[in-house]
Amino acid sequence: MAQHRLGFWQRFAVMLVLPVMTVWTKRTWLGMEKLPKTGGVILVPNHVSHFDPLVVAHYIYKAGRWPRFLGKASIWRVPVIGPLLVRTKQVPVERGSVEAVKSLETLVEALNEGGAVVIYPEGTTTRSPDLWPMRGKTGAARLALLTGAPVIPIANWGSQTVFDPRTNKFKATRAAVTVTTGDPVDLSRWDGAEPSRQVLDEMTEKIMLAIRDLLGTIRDGEPPALYDRPARRASTSEDAS
Repeated sequence: MAQHRLGFWQRFAVMLVLPVMTVWTKRTWLGMEKLPKTGGVILVPNHVSHFDPLVVAHYIYKAGRWPRFLGKASIWRVPVIGPLLVRTKQVPVERGSVEAVKSLETLVEALNEGGAVVIYPEGTTTRSPDLWPMRGKTGAARLALLTGAPVIPIANWGSQTVFDPRTNKFKATRAAVTVTTGDPVDLSRWDGAEPSRQVLDEMTEKIMLAIRDLLGTIRDGEPPALYDRPARRASTSEDAS
């Protein structure tokens, strides 16, 4: 990525975060050649830890793209962090609200401009006891239908040694992390389809299985079936598609 193409705040974020990540992590980066250097692309990682967005962002940046993450709007209300996220072109979403439509429009615009949009299709860190992927939400599938942009799976492992969502314990030790990119998910079966619930669910299932299988290549053990998240109240914003 040519540095002159980054704005001041993007360069500032790189100078702030990159040295920390370089010291904090021991990295194994695989499959970078599968991440397109140009053009709009939807990147869909698994989510094992609150620390892995930094790991994934580091990987995507080093692969030559500027990542634009979709995240919970509450993070944007955190002092200092929120304004920095705005200035580095990250995208907040108020789940389960009309504001989510505006977020979708922002993502469509970003893809049309050739951006690399990052969506965690699980919507939150996995609830699987073994940290395998859960069944996903339909945002990435909906965005793919709207734009025709390729959906590319990313698998990461090791971030949970820094912060484990199962125990909520943080360890400030150097972490061995692995990130890899897979081939674009073949969604051609649904080209031109209307975004019905069935279509979006089928596409999302295909996307999540691709992420799961990719994660299996960097983890020990056979990937299990997608984890069914525990039942929650329908009004819970986290579970909104």
